[in-house]
Order: sequence, then C-alpha cells, then structure tokens
Amino acid sequence: MVYLIAILIYLFVLAGIGIYKSRQIKTQQDFAIAGRTLSPWIMVLTMLAVWIGTGSIVGNAEEAYRTGAAALIIPFGTFTGMILLSFIATKARNIEASSVPEIIGSRFGPVARLLAVIALIMAYMVIVSYQFNAGGAVIEVISGYTVNKNTATIIAASFIIVYTMLAGLKSLASMDIVTGTIITASLLIAFPVLLIKAGGFAGMRAAYDAMGSRTSHMQFWGVYSPVQIINYLLPTFLLVMGDANQYQRIFASRNAQGAKRAVIVLIFAALMIELLIIGSAWVAGSMTPDPADGKYILIYAARHHMPFALGLLFMITVVGIIVSTADSFLLVPATTFINDVYSTYINPKASQKRVVFISRILVIGFGVIAYLVTHAFAETTGFFKKALYAYTIYGSAVTPVLVAAMFWKRATKIGAICSIVTGTVVTLLWSEVDFVRNSLPSDLADLDAVLPAIMLSVICLIVVSLLTQKKQPTGGN
Repeated sequence: MVYLIAILIYLFVLAGIGIYKSRQIKTQQDFAIAGRTLSPWIMVLTMLAVWIGTGSIVGNAEEAYRTGAAALIIPFGTFTGMILLSFIATKARNIEASSVPEIIGSRFGPVARLLAVIALIMAYMVIVSYQFNAGGAVIEVISGYTVNKNTATIIAASFIIVYTMLAGLKSLASMDIVTGTIITASLLIAFPVLLIKAGGFAGMRAAYDAMGSRTSHMQFWGVYSPVQIINYLLPTFLLVMGDANQYQRIFASRNAQGAKRAVIVLIFAALMIELLIIGSAWVAGSMTPDPADGKYILIYAARHHMPFALGLLFMITVVGIIVSTADSFLLVPATTFINDVYSTYINPKASQKRVVFISRILVIGFGVIAYLVTHAFAETTGFFKKALYAYTIYGSAVTPVLVAAMFWKRATKIGAICSIVTGTVVTLLWSEVDFVRNSLPSDLADLDAVLPAIMLSVICLIVVSLLTQKKQPTGGN
C-alpha cells in the first residue's frame, strides 16, 4: 500500500505540473517543441528520460534475466547511434523544422513526407502500446495482483493520455528534469546495493551454477550468435539515428550549439544508465530463481531485494520512465500529423487555438489506437521483442531517408519513396507472414526483419536515386 500511495503522490505532482504548464500553451510550437526554449541541461535530461523507456527498464532487463552478462552488449547499439546523432544535431537544428517528416518532405516532396508520417505512426503506436502494458504491470504488481491486467493497463493508459493532452512538450520537459535526475540517482545506488546483497560476483556465480540451466549467465562472449547481435543492436542503432523524439527535442533547443552539446553529454549518460539497468537485472536475476518473476525483474527486485526506501524510490523511477516515454511517443504522432498533414493540406489557415485543440484531440485518438494495439501481440511476446519490432519499422523506413535528406545531395524523390515503402513492407512481411521466412535457408530465416529491411531500404534509396538522376545539359554556351 505504501508503494501505491507514493506512486499516486508522484502522479499527482505530475498532473499538477501538466495543469500549470497547460496555461502557457498559446501556439502549436509551444505544444510541439516547447517554443524552442530548451537549454542544453534540460535537453540532456529530457532526451535521457525519453530514451530510457520501457524498452530499457523492462525489455532490456527482461533479456538480461534471460541471458545474463551477455545482455551488456545491447546498449552499444544506442552508443554508436548517439555518436552519429551528435554530428547530425547541429544541421538538424539549423533547418528550423518541427518534425522529422517535415525535413523529409522539404527535400523529397509531399508523397515521401506522407509515407514518413505513416511509418512513424505505425512504429510509435507499437511503442506506446507496450508502455501502456508496462504501466499496467506496475499497477498490477504494487496492488498485490488485486487489480487485473486489463484494468491496470486501462488505468495506466488513461493517465498517460490525459497528461500528454494537457501541455505537450512543455510539461514533458519539466517532468523529465525530475525523472532524469531520479533515474540516474536511483540506478547509481541500486546496482552496488544489489551486488552486495548477491554476495558479489562470486556469490552470483555460485547462485547461477546452483540453478543448473543458467550456468552461462556469467559469460559475456559466446552466448549470443553473430546473427543475434545484429538482431539486437541494429534496430536500436537505426532508431536513435532517426528517432523523432530526439529530433523534436533538438528542434526545441534554443540554438544549434546547445543541441550538439546536449547530444554529446547524452552519449555517455545513456550508455551509463543502460549498462546500470542491465547490470542491476543481471545481479537481481541471481537472487530470483523463479522465471515467473523474471519478466518484470527490476520491479520484483525493488520490492524484494532492495531496502525499503531505495525500493520505493526505484519503483517511482520505473513509473516516471514509463510515463515520460509513453507521453513522448504519444505526443510525436499527434504533433507530426498536425504539422505534416492537417496544417499543410487540410486546414492551412487554422488559428493557433484550433490547431492546439486538434492536437489534443489527436492525442486521445492515437492513445485509443495504441491501447487497441496492446491486444494485437501474443501473450508470449515480451517487451524486448516488441521494442525491436517497432524500432525496425521506423529505423528501416525513416532513418535512411532522413539522413539522405540532410547529407546526400544525389538522393531523389523517387529513391526516397521507394526506400520508405521497401523498409516498411519488408519489415511487415518478414515479421508477420510466416511463409516468407520459412521459404528461406535456415541461416537467413534466423535473422529478424532488421537486416533485410535496412539493406533493401538503403539499396532502393541508392540504386533508384542514381537511376532517376536528372541529366545535366552538356556542351554549348
């Protein structure tokens, strides 16, 4: 009950921030990109809070429980993606755009822009859906399973939708100052506390050996095959390179220099936090022999393996991460649709008051869609797999074209369109149509959608662009 009361107080404070910030929303820029007022320090915290989401705190932790130390390699997809993003940040901020599809559309035209919007919405609805599931899981656990899974998910989804609707990025950035600080502090404390309780690495090894089936959990190399490493690292790398959430915050920066500084700091902050999450799950797993407790290993560890005060802080951290990430991934489709469809094609002369109102209605609409998506996955599909699926849709369809829009002058409209369509279709066919993979040799069939999707997407972008280059006139004066 104490956990529930503490979390309710935290959510009440968040609601107060949202209500207060909602009074400051006058224009669509205020709602979508915080009026371009974010300082580098706030940018670091808000980018960290939105990136370290359910995919990390639940999905990566779940994978660490399943495979042990080998999961420590997973954050290096983020790390390399962030390094490249730091080189892109200045150019992206100087464009003065409000969304990723706007950048794509300004270079490749309205068809590419609309296709990018569709791919973004598809991917982000999946991401928001498992944030709802994770929020429901926390409510289910802290209520002692007196609240059933579906009811708990509805409660979590309702709060997230209402909060996002109130004040957009202004309230999210304010909340992320608190959330980013709590994430960092709680994980820096939790890891050594759990390690001491587990008896150090020697105690962990003895515990894993005693479990019989988990003797490889102390190995870093040799657990994952090369194919698995590609399957796990590449989707995250592609997402972070083109993630509309990160670009939304880059667009919200006061200037290009501040955006670049923030991303450079984020490279190391995100790596540290993701390693601490996986490390904490790995350590907690040695004290948790029952696989039924492994799906939400860090939530379980907060209640059973941490001192009460730390466990309480950690549980609040988990809730903060889920709410922050879900709000951000729900806000982006709504503001993207407004910017790239409604205000561009449907009602370009709409007043700012009406645009903000429609944005809030869209948040509700997309929230309902995301809730429906929660029922689309089988019960056996874990958070880690759901995350990789969503990252692949977005990363293979949008990221190559986004990078080309900023850095490859020879890319053409037709090449961009082919790339987006190919990345999306290959991901869906590879993941959802069994006979496509079953008809391939076993080595290829073991690949997730990410490698074939990104390879074919990039090939289409390059080859079609080169074939559709406009010939320059030659000779004469």
